[in-house]
Amino acid sequence: MKVLDLSCEQGHLFEGWFGSDADFQSQLSRALIDCPMCGSQQIQKRLSAPRLNLGKSGAAASLPTGPAPSTPGLAATPAEQQAKALRLLRQVLAQTEDVGEQFSQQALQMHQGELEPRPIRGQTTADQAVELIEAGVPIVPLPNLPLLKQTLQ
Repeated sequence: MKVLDLSCEQGHLFEGWFGSDADFQSQLSRALIDCPMCGSQQIQKRLSAPRLNLGKSGAAASLPTGPAPSTPGLAATPAEQQAKALRLLRQVLAQTEDVGEQFSQQALQMHQGELEPRPIRGQTTADQAVELIEAGVPIVPLPNLPLLKQTLQ
């Protein structure tokens, strides 16, 4: 099994697991690999360090395990930022009701006291979002990531 570091043209980083390099190239040529953040199929293989099985020798014990922790006070790596954003978005999905295209109408009705307030999410046009903001309705735009509900490797 080969674990490859991949990225799309937007710079999103992710891992892919393949049986071999030939398997990766085959799937890439058949457009079977999508970026989990944006759905792009413009995928590139990135440089990555190989995993070495050194057993339980002293050399293996001195190698770091897992990702390096972020240095306090410094910005997280793009991969850490991406992972954090996905976790937060998944929390929002789990804790809100999807009202689809009725979002604008229901958000306004809740703001005006016509509906019982509850956490909702949905789709709206840019014009509807501006109207909600001008009416004082607190809204937060979220990305509509097509693969957000799937498990990411």
